[in-house]
Amino acid sequence: MLSRILSTLILWTVLLGSLYVFGPHAAVVLVTLLAALTLREFYAITTKMGFRAFRWMGLFFGVLMTGGTYYLAWFTEGAEIMGAVSNGLLVFAFLVCCIRVLGERDPTSRIETIAATMAGLFCVPLLLQFLLRLLLLQGADNPGAFVLCPPLDPGLVLCLWVVAVSKFCDVGALLAGLAFGKHKLAPQISPKKTWEGAVGGVLVSAGVGAAIAYFAAGRLPEILTPVMAALIALPLAIVAIISDLMESALKRRADVKDTGALIPGIGGAFDLTDSLLLTAPVAYFIFFFFGE
Repeated sequence: MLSRILSTLILWTVLLGSLYVFGPHAAVVLVTLLAALTLREFYAITTKMGFRAFRWMGLFFGVLMTGGTYYLAWFTEGAEIMGAVSNGLLVFAFLVCCIRVLGERDPTSRIETIAATMAGLFCVPLLLQFLLRLLLLQGADNPGAFVLCPPLDPGLVLCLWVVAVSKFCDVGALLAGLAFGKHKLAPQISPKKTWEGAVGGVLVSAGVGAAIAYFAAGRLPEILTPVMAALIALPLAIVAIISDLMESALKRRADVKDTGALIPGIGGAFDLTDSLLLTAPVAYFIFFFFGE
């Protein structure tokens, strides 16, 4: 528990410090790096399950789908291009998979190779890319110049709000589960998770979301008053729990406890990003349709 707390404090210090100094561009680098590391671990898990993906090809397309699309929007000053290019890259990756697999895999495992490679690209970089699309959701066509300690960016604050709501759900669920947990949430997938912990995580997320909205008033969409922030945080926290359970199901299928040992007390990059995979796109569409 102590190592988990220390790792969490260090991660938040690094995150906030890098964002303060480098602004949105630090967020792009961090999301791209986390997407690549998570995708690498995803492919390692599928290998344990007997599915050999095209790892390096997948990592190449994963980087293009995250940081690559963001900086294409930066150079062209067109934020709306990110989604279209990402979808195009996903289709192109599928085409390359189909061509490569004809000569580079045994006939009995070709479909599995395509499925594993494409599942990784869809589940990791395509979904995490929505965090970067949140950076541009405040109407700024230009994601920002390369300057040190830039002014606080509204898109960056919104992105941080989503990350905080998602990750503090994990913290609240852990603490509430330890204190009050009695009824198992999904014993066949994650035996330690409880309904009491889930409720605690959702309530903590709502509180954190409301607190950030209060202290960052004027830097978030007008819809995010403290009350509305708490209400929007509730479904996002539930989605975060579902996303976390899906990663647990994947680990159980591969018979591994953690996806890696990158972060003491937490595990691998996948254990860090698991709750963000579904909350990022859900949050993006909520604010795209209702938050402007």
